[in-house]
Amino acid sequence: MTTTLDREIADRFAWIALGHVEREYPHKPGHVLAGASELQGPRETHPVFFGSFDWHSCVHGYWMLVRLLNRFPDMPSAVAIRALLNRRLTPETVAGECATFDRPMNRGFERPYGWGWLLKLAAELEAAEDRSFARTLQPLTERIVARFHAFLPVATYPVRVGTHYNTAFALRLAADYAEAVGDEGFIDLLRMTALRWYGPDENCPAWGEPSGDDFLSPALIEAECMHRLLPAHDFSVWLGRFLPGLESGKPETLFSPASVSDRSDGKIAHLDGLNLSRAWCWRSLATSVAETDARRGLMNAAADRHLQAALAHVAGDYMGEHWLASFAVLALEA
Repeated sequence: MTTTLDREIADRFAWIALGHVEREYPHKPGHVLAGASELQGPRETHPVFFGSFDWHSCVHGYWMLVRLLNRFPDMPSAVAIRALLNRRLTPETVAGECATFDRPMNRGFERPYGWGWLLKLAAELEAAEDRSFARTLQPLTERIVARFHAFLPVATYPVRVGTHYNTAFALRLAADYAEAVGDEGFIDLLRMTALRWYGPDENCPAWGEPSGDDFLSPALIEAECMHRLLPAHDFSVWLGRFLPGLESGKPETLFSPASVSDRSDGKIAHLDGLNLSRAWCWRSLATSVAETDARRGLMNAAADRHLQAALAHVAGDYMGEHWLASFAVLALEA
């Protein structure tokens, strides 16, 4: 079974994304219209990220393409990726994206999922050999960082669902950007927010997992968020409290892949993403314990089961194809 990302898989995934990041329709808009003058097509509303069915999927499609280009700069699709970036990521198109975010009714547009992915893309552009695209995206990146700074202090409670509104996932992705640019103030805000929201949590039963349209595990992504933001010793103590039954394979529901009954249904197809994101979390969390720790083997085995359940379905029906490869890359690189 494939368990790591290699050049062949990277190229296959890249061609999948290249086939949809500029596919304008079908499209699911996600912003509020303040009036008839704002009724525009996807390309006018989102001059960069108009493809991939919806804005956030297009953003993480671009993230995946840049990530794969950074990892495998000589793969066959590399020329097409560079051409895409030159064609779509320009000062003019980014200005158009900023204009949409600046609309008065769009304060909560793509909060927090799309925000996290935009910063994940920005972090990957910072790591590129050619950093000019990071500079081009900077006006939008700065808007998203500012929105995190404005929102997190007034967000009294976290959102623990397994879909786009999950706050732990957004903090986890934003942390990669904060670290990439050395923004210690932003890292501190993310860490303090995570501790405020999740620090006291213990004995998580993972009740209700999986839900019918989850693509994130509320329990595992919370643990991965804390893993990313806490010092190693502090996280070890927290994990022991949060999931005390791990060495016994508890909670059992977290160790068993979700079943996907209809991949043409966009919501049910989310469950393939759940299996991939669980694999990512399990693999990452396994690195937080010693090789001799019984939990490590259990977590890696769970990751492999989830990967096996989902990898074959990255391409197929467009309801999954427009986004699943990004989650596969997260899992395969964890």
